[in-house]
Amino acid sequence: MAKRTTETVVRFASPFLLPGFDAPEPAGDYRVAHDEESIEGNGWAGWLRVGSFIHLPALGTRAASHQMAPVAPGDLEAALKKDNHT
Repeated sequence: MAKRTTETVVRFASPFLLPGFDAPEPAGDYRVAHDEESIEGNGWAGWLRVGSFIHLPALGTRAASHQMAPVAPGDLEAALKKDNHT
């Protein structure tokens, strides 16, 4: 089974809080990694997302440590949508 990771950058204009986070994260640009596994059927092939992670802190932020926090894609999309409406 083939695996791949794709990365995107998301931008928050305001501080945001995702489920499972202890405190809001500041506005900024954040890298998001999506882990996917290949799936195949009769005559077709595709990719199934098996995990998503947001890199903390924001890009360009100096910090003593960095981490990747798991995030549900739907929660991330909802937070971005909310941010776009504020």
